[in-house]
Amino acid sequence: MQTTINYDQAKRHVERKIGFIIHLAVFTMVNAGLILLNLQLGHGNWSIWPLFGWGIGLFFHGLSVLTHAPGNSWKQRMIQHELNKSR
Repeated sequence: MQTTINYDQAKRHVERKIGFIIHLAVFTMVNAGLILLNLQLGHGNWSIWPLFGWGIGLFFHGLSVLTHAPGNSWKQRMIQHELNKSR
């Protein structure tokens, strides 16, 4: 049982890391395109606003994936409590 839980936790963590990498790649490609478009049009520096807004979201996404968020241990305790209750 413990092996299954550890495997599931590891699998979920790897999936979250992959999700962050995909998010980072899309962020980079889209914002590079917006910056190029902004440079071609030459109408001020509007491309910084999507970069800034989306960058904040990306930062918090990375923070939740790359650090062990305190909510994860709390969630695990709640799951364990429910499992023990059903026995």
